[in-house]
Amino acid sequence: MELLQLKYFQVVARLEHISKAAEELYVSQPALSKTISQLEKELGIRLFDRNGKYIKLNRYGKAFCTKVELALKTLEDAKHELKDMSNDPCEEIRLVVLASSHLLPELLSRFREQYPQVRFRLMQHLTNSQPDFDLCISAFPLTTRQIEHTPLLRESILLAVPLDHPLAKQSRVKLNELKNEKFIVLKKGKELRKITDVICKEQNFVPQITFESDDPATVRGLIRAKQGIGFIPEVTWGGSTGKDVKLLKIEEETFERTIFLAWNNGGYVTDLQQIFRQFVIDYFKHLPSGMPREYI
Repeated sequence: MELLQLKYFQVVARLEHISKAAEELYVSQPALSKTISQLEKELGIRLFDRNGKYIKLNRYGKAFCTKVELALKTLEDAKHELKDMSNDPCEEIRLVVLASSHLLPELLSRFREQYPQVRFRLMQHLTNSQPDFDLCISAFPLTTRQIEHTPLLRESILLAVPLDHPLAKQSRVKLNELKNEKFIVLKKGKELRKITDVICKEQNFVPQITFESDDPATVRGLIRAKQGIGFIPEVTWGGSTGKDVKLLKIEEETFERTIFLAWNNGGYVTDLQQIFRQFVIDYFKHLPSGMPREYI
């Protein structure tokens, strides 16, 4: 099946008239009729009902025409997209950020100091099972086909309490001391929530939840506003709670998580994508291992 056949079919299907279609396409009528017949032979089914010199698109032809219209439009869109890309020197990196979003502004700012021409398309969720990104920062390893990943860092999950909370006098805390406390947490589905739910279940601890939010900044703000306590990743949320919040070590050793960097290895990888991947790895490698002392 050739592209020219589909373009000829599209015009004939629209006009339902061989002579008029041949005139519009600037080809001879016999040549156009032969092209349509060859297309029908290849498909193994007639696309038009013929009555003497008249033709009419039948139900098979209508179904096929819908797909042809879509295919030709997709090709035309691709042509325009390539033209736009050739006129635009910027290279785009598609980055999915499922964890450590608090670090993103500084990370990207530092990278663009060296490569100001790069353009980022930032996403905070995975759209489907197929990788539609160049790199992804997450708190779990992605196992989708064509995906590779490497751990970036391992961090403790701390307990954040308002500065005037009775627990703020301590430096460490056990989960059984928190059974009467009110917790502020991320909503179900968020990566940090998944991890803390699993760990709490393993420790036979059920936090009493007062607030749920899909925004980490809101969680931190409500803790500062003395509405409850919450779990805070030690490094990737480091310094984001402010001086009105005290962070305590949780004595249960399992209260920690690993941050991963994943990348799509199933397509063409540009030099700039590889450079940014190594930049992210080096950036996380040089992060401070813990919180500033005034927060601990």
